[in-house]
Amino acid sequence: MNHRHKRPIDRRLLSALAEHPVVASLVGVETVERFTTTAAPLGILASIPLGDLAATVRQTLAAGKIGFVNIDSTPGLGHDPGALAYLQQIGAVGICSTRQAMIERAAGLGLLTMQKVFVTDRSNLRRSMQSIARSQPDLVQLMPAVVLRYVERQAREVGVPYLAAGFVQAEDDVVEALGHGAAGVCTSEERLWELRRAALRAS
Repeated sequence: MNHRHKRPIDRRLLSALAEHPVVASLVGVETVERFTTTAAPLGILASIPLGDLAATVRQTLAAGKIGFVNIDSTPGLGHDPGALAYLQQIGAVGICSTRQAMIERAAGLGLLTMQKVFVTDRSNLRRSMQSIARSQPDLVQLMPAVVLRYVERQAREVGVPYLAAGFVQAEDDVVEALGHGAAGVCTSEERLWELRRAALRAS
């Protein structure tokens, strides 16, 4: 597997995931407001209206959170270098996208990156793993979570920490994903956001 321009995962992410394996999936401004009152350190900001994005990013930063802006689901943001420049301007620290080119550009600008991958079959899995090996994001969001048991070996080989996402609805789903080598999970289930790894080990 090609690992060119590999960079180490950001220590802030390693530290956050070591204690808090659940990354909050935030849809809309209201869920971001609730997220900022929790102990969860990591979140993905999706479907935030462009007019609210700057204030929302500032809100997450003020709460000491690391937020990845999902540029694929931010209406009006676009997929060009201007979008990344705007995100830098408003203080965003990370992006989430399915697009390899955007991940590579964002990494070049010093932004944290999370590449979203949908696995539908074996040929799609090969292409996805090749894309990740080229772009070397900080984190991979692997969807849906239920495929992880079948693709664990390939996901490990690519050498990038991965998060299971999609249909993560209960604590057992978190435990299963971690058991298959995931660094964490992404979920919109608010009752899971504050789960700590130590509590999962003890349960």
